[in-house]
Amino acid sequence: MRLLLTGGCGFIGSAVIRRLITKTEYSVLNLDKLTYAGDPRTVASVADDPRYTFAQVDITDAAAVGNAFAEYEPDAVLHLAAESHVDRSIDGPAEFINTNVVGTFTMLEAARARFETLTGPAKDAFRFVHVSTDEVFGSLALDDPAFNETTPYSPRSPYSASKAASDHLARAWGDTYGLPTIVTNCSNNYGPFHFPEKLIPLVTIKALAGEPLPVYGKGDNIRDWLFVDDHARALITVLESGTPGDTYTIGGRSERTNLDVVNAICDILDVRAGLLPSGPRRNLVTYVTDRPGHDHRYAIDASHIEAELGWTPSVTFESGLATTVEWYLAHRDWWQAILDGNYQGQRLGTAS
Repeated sequence: MRLLLTGGCGFIGSAVIRRLITKTEYSVLNLDKLTYAGDPRTVASVADDPRYTFAQVDITDAAAVGNAFAEYEPDAVLHLAAESHVDRSIDGPAEFINTNVVGTFTMLEAARARFETLTGPAKDAFRFVHVSTDEVFGSLALDDPAFNETTPYSPRSPYSASKAASDHLARAWGDTYGLPTIVTNCSNNYGPFHFPEKLIPLVTIKALAGEPLPVYGKGDNIRDWLFVDDHARALITVLESGTPGDTYTIGGRSERTNLDVVNAICDILDVRAGLLPSGPRRNLVTYVTDRPGHDHRYAIDASHIEAELGWTPSVTFESGLATTVEWYLAHRDWWQAILDGNYQGQRLGTAS
């Protein structure tokens, strides 16, 4: 199968590509604009494989996207490319509307043109998997049931609103044009190669250096965490076995407050890197003014994908977090190059 994947030099997309090339027989065309968060080093381990192809393409460029479809003739599409950092969406929403809404429209139109040329088994097998976030559902109270496939949309930030719009486009192209679209909404991911503006890598790097750890509000915002390799496995499962027109919510069943996550990272580093002269790294936590529209709690009910497709998370939060922190300790050259280059984020946000 020839798979066209967008955003493959980003955090989640690169994890999917590494798994596709090492664990399957798929051929992959990776379309990535290489924005500040796109890094070819994330796929360096598979870049020389003959089944991997890269093209630097902006998904809002209809001509470039159309050429990629025409030349590669994909059998399926995994659409992950997106602007994803909430703080950045508050500061500059236009780029989020352009990439997440216009870009998704452009991808859907190119996929529809490709789909309409197919016949027989190839047409039956074609899929467009649109990868989204649980943030489109808004905020949960402590006693609310977890998000599932029927939860009403209630986005509260420019980022989540742009992703909600893109989800609606994907479903509309399925209903209106018959394009076999599938939407996934996932909880917070973490793991190797996570860009340093996101919660877990940012705290790891700052805590390692003994810098203050700014935490929004009281640190009691809750997120459901999923190890990125489990998400990659889920997306491939949906691609292969998911039902066109359906939605799958994907989560790790690992709800933690932001403060719990920060403290757990501090404790791991105290053991792995040794205590700071000033004592335990938990002492570095500094509470700062909460950001606008900060959702209190996310949680995912993944019963549907578990029951229908047999996918379940395989990595516990404790083991996954330890693995992640160890990776950042062992790959200082990767994140230091980002910090020394074009990384401008200074505030602590919640990962997506």
